[in-house]
Amino acid sequence: MNSIHPSREPRISFSPIFIFMAVFFCTCLIVSNLIASKVFVLFQITLPAAVIVFPISYILNDCLVEVYGFRRARLVIWMGFAMNFFVVLVSQLAIMLPGAPFWQGDEAFRSIFGATPRATIASMLAFLAGSTLNAWCMSRMKVSHQGRYFALRAIISSIVGECADSLIFIPIMFSSMGLRTILTMSLCQVSAKVLFEIIILPATRKFVSLVKKLEHVDIFDTNISYNPFKLFDL
Repeated sequence: MNSIHPSREPRISFSPIFIFMAVFFCTCLIVSNLIASKVFVLFQITLPAAVIVFPISYILNDCLVEVYGFRRARLVIWMGFAMNFFVVLVSQLAIMLPGAPFWQGDEAFRSIFGATPRATIASMLAFLAGSTLNAWCMSRMKVSHQGRYFALRAIISSIVGECADSLIFIPIMFSSMGLRTILTMSLCQVSAKVLFEIIILPATRKFVSLVKKLEHVDIFDTNISYNPFKLFDL
């Protein structure tokens, strides 16, 4: 008679709070890309609709690094990248399907989901670089400041990440425009996103404190590899 051996406890476990934050992060990224095609004007500044959602991903990035450390934040960043790629792939497949004769929404569907390859590549590269730099900056500053000055670290790391994001995405997407226009658009996007984070910063600090208390976790990234491709180094 075969004996049944109990399964071993997994070496790495993920709490429900961490899973919720990871899923929320991926959702914010996907939604921001879906609504980015709409442009609005606020105080005579032209911005994409994604600006109302995308900064939340940077706030979650800060929270993940602050509580769980760079290595787990890196995993979540790549998860967001993979999920966004999946959505883009499925969207393109859906566009290729022939529409029913009675369906009148084909043109509108294409205008929303039919992003050009250049826009898709620019968006995904910008996200990956910006989010990784944001997490790296937050992690290094936490160690150097011994866990103090969370607000300052969150703002500086977001500025670094948002600058990288905008300086990759906008020049690729609007390469035909002059340097001055590109820099102005980048500055406006970075300013709007960082301002959003500053406004919501009190709530972010309370959330981080609550998660640390509930999870009994406060990781300091000492002697770790910041190689962005070591996804399973947890």
